[in-house]
Amino acid sequence: MKPLTTFRSRTVVLPTRDIDTDQIIAARFLTTTTRDGLGASLFHDLRFDADGAPRPGFPLNRPEAEGCRILVAGNNFGCGSSREHAPWALLDYGFQAVISTEIADIFFNNALKNGLVPVVVDDDIHGYLLENPGIDVVVDVRDAHIELPDGRRIAFPIDGFVRHCLVEGIDQLGFLRQHAGAIDRFEEERTCKP
Repeated sequence: MKPLTTFRSRTVVLPTRDIDTDQIIAARFLTTTTRDGLGASLFHDLRFDADGAPRPGFPLNRPEAEGCRILVAGNNFGCGSSREHAPWALLDYGFQAVISTEIADIFFNNALKNGLVPVVVDDDIHGYLLENPGIDVVVDVRDAHIELPDGRRIAFPIDGFVRHCLVEGIDQLGFLRQHAGAIDRFEEERTCKP
C-alpha cells in the first residue's frame, strides 16, 4: 500500500442509497485474485447498458468525474456480502476515499485493510456534499478530518492502529514485519530450554 496522509480531490456524487457490494463489483467479475483491472468493472451494471455502452446519466460517466478520487455515496454504502474485490475495484478505478452517513461494517473494514478511506459524516455534511458535486475536499488521514472549501473541518472516526497503518502505507502483516526483531527476541525468551 502507498502511505496515505493528506490528499485533495474533487468529489463525484453517487446519491443512490443501499449500493451493495454486488453493485460495486458484480459476482461475475470475481474470477481474479489480484486488484489489477477491476476498476474497469466498477459499478458495471449501473455504468453500462446491456450492449456495454456507457450510460450518459451515470455520475462516473460524466466528463467532470474524470480524475475524482473521492466518492460521495448514498446512505448504507457497501452493504451486502463481504468481498475484498469491492474496495479493490474502487481503488483500481482511482478512488482513495468514500464518504457517506453510513458505510456497512464489513465493507468499512475491508476498505481500511486495503488502503481505501471510509469517511462517515452526519446528515448535514452529507447533504451539503450531495448538493455540491465536484467540490474540492481535503482528506486528512493523519488528523482524521475532512476539510471543505469553506474551511470547515469535520472529524471522522478511525481506529488509531488502522490510521497508523494507512499513514505508514502498511497492512497488518506489514506492521508485524516491522516488529520482527522484537517478536523473535520474545520467542527466544519464552522458549523452554532443556
